[in-house]
Parts: sequence; structure tokens; C-alpha cells
Amino acid sequence: MTYLLVILNPLIWVFNSSFKQNREIIASPWSLPESITLANYINAWTGANVSSYFVNSLYISVCSAIATLLLGTATAYAITRMKFPRVSKLISSALMLALLIPAGSLLVPLYILLRNLYIYNTPLALVLPYITFGLPITVFIVAAFLKSVPAELEEAGIMDGLSAYGLFGRVIVPITMPTLITVFMLNFLSNWNEFMMANLFLAKEKLRTLPVAMVAFYDQLNMNYGSLCAAIMFSVIPVILIYMMLQNRIIEGLTTGSIKG
Repeated sequence: MTYLLVILNPLIWVFNSSFKQNREIIASPWSLPESITLANYINAWTGANVSSYFVNSLYISVCSAIATLLLGTATAYAITRMKFPRVSKLISSALMLALLIPAGSLLVPLYILLRNLYIYNTPLALVLPYITFGLPITVFIVAAFLKSVPAELEEAGIMDGLSAYGLFGRVIVPITMPTLITVFMLNFLSNWNEFMMANLFLAKEKLRTLPVAMVAFYDQLNMNYGSLCAAIMFSVIPVILIYMMLQNRIIEGLTTGSIKG
């Protein structure tokens, strides 16, 4: 319980301060607000252009997470079920090597590549790297689960006339849904909170994501700490809501692989 309070304390303080005026925050930072008002949220959403940054982050994070999930699941299915052991081992080794390479060491080559491809300062400048960096862990998590799925289920599907695509879409995907939701959440959170690439690859202000915009909020909000706290809550609320809606599936996806087989 104490550990939980320590973890939640900063979030509770920011949430409480988001309803206060500057004088209240400075005079009594831990007290409850004198009156509940959404003025700070309205000011942050419209005055600081949080709405635009929020949509940018949501669009890029969701698109990247979905694409990573589709490619990662298909790759995991191929290397665990298809009959080409040498190629599967080569792909697995390449993905393992990718996990060992620090993302920071690739920023300069990525920048040059994106400029040469003429996608610098476009959403693709983040979507493609996010997919690339998310694929290895996605493949390994899904593949670990698929190895515990009985082959008899697919044999029954083949007897019913299903093709490889039919097996994947009508047998594998429904069975692995808890794991897929877990992987989607992991990738979404990683994309949503990522700062370095978003700061380097999107120079246009209108394309900024929330983590990058938060750095500029201090000046934009004219030292309005209440509105700054409200802007922070806008970056936290979607993650909390998604986790609350999917928490059972996420926990199931994290534990299913350990109890099967």
C-alpha cells in the first residue's frame, strides 16, 4: 500500500493542482482547490493548442502500434509454424540482434535516411521507426505464446478447408487476442511517451506530439502552473483510460503463456 501511494502521489498532486489557480498552488500546494473549475483544462486545450498535439500523438501512436501488431503477429506465426527452419532461425537471430542495438545510436543514420526518402517532417518519419523498433519484442512475445498453442487446432482447421491465411485470421488471431492486446498496449505506451525521435524528426510545430510540446508549454502557458498541470493530465488520461478498459485482457495476456503447455 505504501509503495502504491508513493507511485500515485505525483499523479494525485498534478491532478489536484490542475484545478487550482497559481496563487493557490504557490500558497498551499497540497491543499484541495477552493473551487472546482475546468478553466485550466480549457485554457490548455485551446490556448496552448494541446488539442492539435493530442491528435498528433494519438494518430501516430495508434497507427504505429496497429502496424507493428499486424507485422509482428504475421512474422511470429511464420517463424513458428512455417517449414523453413534455416530462414526462421536467421530471422530470429536478426530480431535478437536488433534488441541489442541502442536506439540512440541510430538517430543520425535515421535522420539521413528520412531526409533522403523525403519523409522527414511527415508522420511517416515517426511511424516507420516506431514500427521498426517495436517489431522485435512484438515478435518474441507473440511467438512465445504461439509455441504453446496445440498444433491440433490448426490441423482441425486444415481439415475444414482453411488456407494459411484462414488459419491465421480465424484460428490464431482469436486464440492469441489477450497477448495481442498486451503487445498493442506496450507498443502504444512506448510510442505515446517517446520524445527523442519525435523531437528530431518532426521540426514543424503543427506536427508536434505531446511529449515534445510539453517542453514548450512552460513558455506558452506564461507560467500558468494550473494549465500546465492540466496539459500533463491530457497526456496521462488516455493511457489510464485504455489500461482501465483493457486491464483484464492485459493481465491475461501476460500470464497465459506461463501457464500453458
